Amino acid sequence: MELIQSGDFSIAITAITFFMFSAFIITALGYLLGRVTIKGVSLGTAGVFIVALLYGGLTVFDSSLYGNLADNLVIGETTYVKNALKIVENLGLILFVTSVGFIAGPNFFGNFKKNFKSYVLLALVVIISGGLSCAACIGIDKAVSGDPVENSASMLVGLMSGSLTSTPAFSAAKATVASRENGEMLEDLVTVGHGIAYLFGVIGVVLFVQLVPKFMKADMAEERKALIAADTSGSKKNKYSGKIIEMDEFGFMPFSLAAVIGVFIGSIKFGNFSLTTTGGCLLVSLIFGHFGNFGAVSVAPKESTLKVFREFGLMLFLIGAGVAGGASFAEHFKGIYFLYGVIMTLVPMFIGFFFAKYVLKLSLLNNLGSITGGMTSTPALGTLISTAGTEDVASAYAATYPVALIAVVVVSQLLLIIFQ
Repeated sequence: MELIQSGDFSIAITAITFFMFSAFIITALGYLLGRVTIKGVSLGTAGVFIVALLYGGLTVFDSSLYGNLADNLVIGETTYVKNALKIVENLGLILFVTSVGFIAGPNFFGNFKKNFKSYVLLALVVIISGGLSCAACIGIDKAVSGDPVENSASMLVGLMSGSLTSTPAFSAAKATVASRENGEMLEDLVTVGHGIAYLFGVIGVVLFVQLVPKFMKADMAEERKALIAADTSGSKKNKYSGKIIEMDEFGFMPFSLAAVIGVFIGSIKFGNFSLTTTGGCLLVSLIFGHFGNFGAVSVAPKESTLKVFREFGLMLFLIGAGVAGGASFAEHFKGIYFLYGVIMTLVPMFIGFFFAKYVLKLSLLNNLGSITGGMTSTPALGTLISTAGTEDVASAYAATYPVALIAVVVVSQLLLIIFQ
């Protein structure tokens, strides 16, 4: 902490205050942008990421305008703000991923056992086709641009995480490249790639689930009946019949315990591979969420707590990653990258849809619900619920989402290891 050692406490306090004020500005503007709806399509929390990217690239960080204060705030030249952003990013990641695991846990293992062919297989098909699309684009980009393959891989894997709107894949990719010799630059490439592809990744899937029923002239009343008939969602089974002990009113204790264990498991390395914080927290919280209690002790936070932590965590993560990436966005942006992102959104989505329709013989709403989960697109699920007129489509989403989440984390890491 050079600022404190130098005795210039006023600059340190001003820097911290400026950063906190900036975070509130990004949050307010981001949610305002996310609320803008055009023909039923909106960005939601993704608006925070867009604003954070823009904010990170503003001239407000120009030291020629703000003197000594800006010297300590410049994203690309000192570590003060980068360290603060990294803390915010990691805290948000832990809150978000752990919440997702707890929420999905009660149904995940039941669906995994009952619906492997219909749901789990589809999730794998979507993610693997996305990974193969990414690998092909890495090869094309290396040949066309002449950039080092590690740079192309970092950018393209970031594009894949954005195309699949996958925050865990994004974070896992950043963690995978962070320890390399030029890790800081590679992290920026991952972030820029994610930002370039994220917008179409959201809008593409949202439009897909709205337009497909119209093109197929689907009878929604009949499709809802078919969906209900096929709904075999699993549920958790609490075998303990005695009095359940709640450690605290909101479930902060079991949530924190799952997060601590998850971070520890995620740090264990098997050669060059590790689950990272993302995979570790997701795995542990899925197990906690599935069982609900260990003996008489409850390990299931309240649903309201999980929803708040999920949204708050996602917001913090997008601010931390977006501001840092925005500082180098213009430097690394190329139009061809947007095209790569479109390819990595459309290819797995269409392959998944036709695989579910003609091979797995899923009904339309079951198919689309599974696609939203396989593409890890929460905004698209919300749109599909409105389009279908029923929340039952969420069962297919819940079955495919955790599998896709884990698979895309693994695929992202493997691609970066292969093309290092």
